[in-house]
Amino acid sequence: MRVLAAMSGGVDSAVAAARAVDAGHDVVGVHLALSRMPGTLRTGSRGCCTIEDSMDAQRAANVLGIPYYVWDFSERFKADVVDDFIAEYSAGRTPNPCMRCNERIKFAALLEKALALGFDAVCTGHYATIVTDAAGHRELHRASAWAKDQSYVLGVLTAEQLAHAYFPLGDTPSKQLVREEAARRGLSVAQKPDSHDICFIPDGDTRGWLGDKVGIAPGDIVDRSGEVVGTHDGAHAYTVGQRRGLRLGTPAPDGRPRFVLEVRPKENTVVVGPKEALAVAEIAGARFTWAGRPPAEPGESFACEVQIRAHADPVPAVARVATDAAGTAELVVTPDEPLGGVAPGQTAVVYVGTRVLGQCTIDRTVSAVPAA
Repeated sequence: MRVLAAMSGGVDSAVAAARAVDAGHDVVGVHLALSRMPGTLRTGSRGCCTIEDSMDAQRAANVLGIPYYVWDFSERFKADVVDDFIAEYSAGRTPNPCMRCNERIKFAALLEKALALGFDAVCTGHYATIVTDAAGHRELHRASAWAKDQSYVLGVLTAEQLAHAYFPLGDTPSKQLVREEAARRGLSVAQKPDSHDICFIPDGDTRGWLGDKVGIAPGDIVDRSGEVVGTHDGAHAYTVGQRRGLRLGTPAPDGRPRFVLEVRPKENTVVVGPKEALAVAEIAGARFTWAGRPPAEPGESFACEVQIRAHADPVPAVARVATDAAGTAELVVTPDEPLGGVAPGQTAVVYVGTRVLGQCTIDRTVSAVPAA
């Protein structure tokens, strides 16, 4: 195949590109410039897509003997990931920018350009596996090593995108083996730290970053009965499940700590309550997709597992596609046991065994502990 290897400058994507070369494919490396003003050096393992990362990717491509390019996707990244992140927080939701980047940049914008240039597949360093069933349908599955599995953040991929996706690291038992392989290959990124945090907020201060973008708008913090128990400087700085930083002036009647239960941006109000009120009995989202073939009868309830965070454990559940009061189809997931701290804007990925069946962006939740 003609393979476009997305090279972030990290060890995973470098080894993935090397394995694509070993497999006999015609490989070209590309680094995505996602910011017009990237930092010149990363801070430890914070952030990614810096000038240093671009140079690391180029050095890896040179060792592999493959062509290497830098593509400017900064405008698309700003519109589809950064602006979306701001809009979601402003609407009281908790977005996952890595999901949006995979959905709209790496496997939409990048894949679209790759196919237009005659490439057959986009190769990345994600830990996930693609399985082709007896009928020739491609399915997305967990990686062999669950501790490193990244199928959750790939749950947004569609059947068409899976047809052109290539994940050479999916069968690797551990990250340490990837680092050892990189060292044997003479790749300078063998011991480079993994990036974490949000790449466009490399100092990790999401609250301060949002404050600069959204502005300060003081409002009330209320309990479930509507009684004002404190004030805040901006609802965007709070997310469901948060306990620290509330600075409430009125203690709870039972003296127990309170947690953020809901953010209401239209009223600029944050709702707090007891920890048990964070339990969620049902989640639903109208923005849902299937990773490959959909269920034969999506309107009929089917057994599955649901995962609501990249590093959360999957939970047994029942799912179905239903129509809400406005006539909008939504994926409704009912866990066998209540979920904790689920926020609108998060992504719920649905699994059947190791297979990623699909996902939805959570629009609404139903509390397992209704307010009195």
